Amino acid sequence: MSNEFRFTDNKNTKINFSKKLIFNFNGKKFQGFEGDTLASALLANGQKLVARSFKYHRPRGIFSAGSEEPNALLTLLKDGAWEPNIKATTIELFDGLIVKSQNHKGSLSLDFMEINDFFSRFLSAGFYYKTFMWPKSFWEKLYEPAIRSAAGLGTLDKQDDPSAYDKGFLHCDLLVIGGGPAGILATLEAAKSGIKVILCEEDFLIGGRLISDQTIIENKLSIEWTKDKFDEIKSFSNVRVLLRTSVYGAFEHGVFGALERKTDHLGTSEGKPRQILWRIYSKRSLLTSGASERSICFGNNDRPGIMLSSAIRSYVNRWGVFPGKKIAIFTNNNYGWVTAKDLKSKGCNVVAIIDARNNVPDELEGISEFKGRSVVNTFGHQALKSILLDNGVRLKVDCLGVAGGWNPNLHLTCHQGEKPKWIENKQCFVPNHCPPGMRVSGSASGIFSLGEIFQDSLYKTQEIITELGKKFKKTIPPTCDDQDLVIDPYWQVIKSKARSWVDLQNDVTSKDIYQSNLEGFSSVEHLKRYTTLGMGTDQGKTSNVIGLAIMAEIQDRPIHEVGTTIFRPPYTPVPIGAFAGRSRGKHFRPYRLTPSHKWAEEMGAVFVETGNWLRAQWFPKDEEVHWRQSVDREVLATRQSVGICDVTTLGKIDIKGKDVGEFLNRVYANNFGKLAIGKTRYGLMLREDGVSYDDGTTARLEDDHFLMTTTTANAVGVLRHLEFCRQCLWYELDVHLISTTDGWAQFAIAGPNSRKLLQKIIDREFDISNDNFPFMACAKITICGGTSARLFRISFSGELAYELSVPSKFGDSLIRVLMEAGQEYNAVPYGTEALGVMRIEKGHPAGNELNGQTTAQNLGMAKMISKNNDCIGNTMSEREQFNSPNALNLMGFVPIEKSKMLKAGAHLFSSNVDHNLDNDEGWLTSVAYSPTLGNSIGIGFIKNGHARQGEI
Repeated sequence: MSNEFRFTDNKNTKINFSKKLIFNFNGKKFQGFEGDTLASALLANGQKLVARSFKYHRPRGIFSAGSEEPNALLTLLKDGAWEPNIKATTIELFDGLIVKSQNHKGSLSLDFMEINDFFSRFLSAGFYYKTFMWPKSFWEKLYEPAIRSAAGLGTLDKQDDPSAYDKGFLHCDLLVIGGGPAGILATLEAAKSGIKVILCEEDFLIGGRLISDQTIIENKLSIEWTKDKFDEIKSFSNVRVLLRTSVYGAFEHGVFGALERKTDHLGTSEGKPRQILWRIYSKRSLLTSGASERSICFGNNDRPGIMLSSAIRSYVNRWGVFPGKKIAIFTNNNYGWVTAKDLKSKGCNVVAIIDARNNVPDELEGISEFKGRSVVNTFGHQALKSILLDNGVRLKVDCLGVAGGWNPNLHLTCHQGEKPKWIENKQCFVPNHCPPGMRVSGSASGIFSLGEIFQDSLYKTQEIITELGKKFKKTIPPTCDDQDLVIDPYWQVIKSKARSWVDLQNDVTSKDIYQSNLEGFSSVEHLKRYTTLGMGTDQGKTSNVIGLAIMAEIQDRPIHEVGTTIFRPPYTPVPIGAFAGRSRGKHFRPYRLTPSHKWAEEMGAVFVETGNWLRAQWFPKDEEVHWRQSVDREVLATRQSVGICDVTTLGKIDIKGKDVGEFLNRVYANNFGKLAIGKTRYGLMLREDGVSYDDGTTARLEDDHFLMTTTTANAVGVLRHLEFCRQCLWYELDVHLISTTDGWAQFAIAGPNSRKLLQKIIDREFDISNDNFPFMACAKITICGGTSARLFRISFSGELAYELSVPSKFGDSLIRVLMEAGQEYNAVPYGTEALGVMRIEKGHPAGNELNGQTTAQNLGMAKMISKNNDCIGNTMSEREQFNSPNALNLMGFVPIEKSKMLKAGAHLFSSNVDHNLDNDEGWLTSVAYSPTLGNSIGIGFIKNGHARQGEI
């Protein structure tokens, strides 16, 4: 548990050395400190080998210090479950942390799958497209299982995720994305103006590069300056700082997705949410996400111990860790020299700096300098041992820092389809056009000079403040050490004969890019998919631009002409559990309860999920041992006397306005404009292609007030459809819609004694006799001494029947009143099964028949399509095939032998023909046992059914 790679003098780091933390890696205990990441703690303990690459299982070490890490992917034990592919560079160390390496057979140091590396010449890019073609029969039994077994990096433990996740909504005037120098200054400036600010930083500390460098700002070390400014930020009540929060997506209208890690840095969640998925609504946004350093492509540049130069600087300055005892720097820009100077000032043994540029003014006393030189190869199997230069010099080193330039973290600017532009003097892509309301500042915009970053941040923040109608005081940018990026384009060492790695995670080499181009996959999107370049958890943050540059060199074209791949959310990986939030198990699809649910529970009902609702399926009695006995009893009792069913789940849409009649004429196939007040009509809706969409009844309660009912399953869909028609197709019509499904409890009262039962509870001034309240009548009434209600004389089951509605708060009371009033008629409650039996007895189509494939002609409703006015689907319903004599018709079916049961889904054939597709004439859609008839019955579709009644 030694920390042999820690500095003895650890002042000015962000580590609390008074608090020791013990963690476990691959069964071995190590020691770290508060403020460490897992990566810094492993390096401090001399653990360089941490992972294996995807395809060749080559040894991999820690490469970076942030979310761009392609190598150090580990499996984390948290709350009793294993979570794979977590980046060691982003895991905040806590006491008792347990992690293990992944993607190896055998131990990490002795991986039997490393044999792939010896056969690498046969496993080049796209080999699977060419290798597993023959023999064809081997694919399912041999090739596919083998490929699937080898694919992926970490593996799931197949247990339920025990962690809790939450979702939340935040609103602000200004969202600042990134807590580096530009983000800090922007937040302070905006806070002083009084606007509401949210600052998101993916790290657990504010500062970005400022806490990893030794820059002097206002006569203070950048680490101290950052702390002072952060304390000032926290003093503002109009600022909310979200640390450990990654903004993963930029969406329309200033909406951003962000993932906050709430308890990942703790040993246990302790009942608190592990992560929160925020939806942030902003009026303006400022992207200050900084830039990620990239490498250079040279021979065997993937060995453990080879790191980004800026990462070495971070481990040295922020964490007090030196990642090697003999360190060399390979660079094509002046920032490699910055790293060398920092390391030297800390007492690190920097043995050499190799700069690919010839004319380099920098000098470092006591360090061997190789200007105009390159690294062509490296040596050492599971850790770097030495490097070879192009002049034949071999240097013994155990750590090599590579500085190949910087890639602005501009992904969020491209999430709505924009493409970045190339700037030659900085050798990087920068934002071109941003989403509405977004600005970009600092390194994310290609500005690398700290002084210019401060000036740019203040200028753009002040622009935003002005746009938001606020005033600002003139602020002088902080004085600071300043150094801009000076870089020569240098992407790969051509002289390297060994394999040179572009994408470390996916084992993509420069040779793979040459091969991709040779085989015609020269488009950047084809290159990505053919070679898997940038398709890992890091999304190519360190590799994509190198790959594109090499492709540009191959094609002898400028990089901007080669272009970039499309950037899509998420910017960093987001667990599926975070997207789900609390919506898991029953919460994933919560069901709704009908107003009579409590009463139905008291009656011992058996429930079933129907769409979004939990409904009573049947009401068993003690002496009934089979569900069919209960259903048969409910059907017979309803047919013989009276039954009551809760039908609240039907969609109910109130429609008002002077143009509602015309509106309904257009959305329904049949005419509603001339429907009399106090009347109800059955209606059929068609889709634009002439296929049936939904059916239901619509009642006219007043001249400008209609009430539409829909099927339970389509309640939401129909409302959306109507809103689209109202807002987009016929916006000139005076029509207003509101869903009242939840507002009214509705009960069907059916059977020969239904009128008698209702007359006992309806207030006396309302006459519901057959003459005064005929079939399809509707009215606003009162019941039980003045309670508002609506009554409809409609039947879903074929006999005398009504539907009675009351405000939902009276639903439970109403079912009790109805059952009490119906005692003298032996009234029974009936559930969805009995309802289904009776509607099949009637021959009424429902969901099985309205399945998105059937037409009005199929349903026997062709004459309902009005030709007096145009409606949705009218023209397309006239297609010849829809009106063919051999079209399918909805018909009723009974078995010849009454004891036999029909089966839903069974296909229909004429007698004495082979049972094959050529002779198929239709199918049964709904089947039930009819206690009324004493045998099985069904409805279904059969060719030319109307002309074939009585046929066997």
